[in-house]
Amino acid sequence: MNEDLGPLITAWREHRAEAAARELVHVLYPQVIRIVRNHLSRGMDEEDLAQEVFRRLFDQLHRYDAKLPLENWLSRLTLNVCRNALRGRSRRPELRWTDLSETEQTTLEAAMLSPDTATAGQAREARELLDRALSTLGPDDRLVLTLLHLEEKAVSEIAALTGWSVTGVRVRAFRARRRLRKALADLAARFPE
Repeated sequence: MNEDLGPLITAWREHRAEAAARELVHVLYPQVIRIVRNHLSRGMDEEDLAQEVFRRLFDQLHRYDAKLPLENWLSRLTLNVCRNALRGRSRRPELRWTDLSETEQTTLEAAMLSPDTATAGQAREARELLDRALSTLGPDDRLVLTLLHLEEKAVSEIAALTGWSVTGVRVRAFRARRRLRKALADLAARFPE
């Protein structure tokens, strides 16, 4: 992608060419919105955050080293914007049974009784329930679990994207999984009989 975008990046850096900026947004938008959607809680405005990513992209494009893949640099920038947005939101320290919709309650009951027989609808509901459980975690915990388990990225990739060490990623993931299990266990403990 770098070779294709090189002239556009140069046009923006040297002349602040609006046409180049529009084309960069057009080409890079799918990558940005995919990352934003994967790392935010439902209900957060994805478009506002994507716009913030592009604002920062154009503010910081002079720092970009063209020898490196633009995708990695943009991914790291987007993850940082998402993490900052999550930090700005107050997290809920716990998820209560009464916080769940009837559908989510049914999904959780079904998962607890027979976890291997989920339908497509139940899988979607389970993903939404997981998203709500993830929202009880801090932004770094949510980020590492999403990258590692939902996006299935390698630990070394996560380290490159976040700037954390490989050992740091492993430790964060371990602790984040423990916190998520505790949040789900606390919810299950309040599961009505």
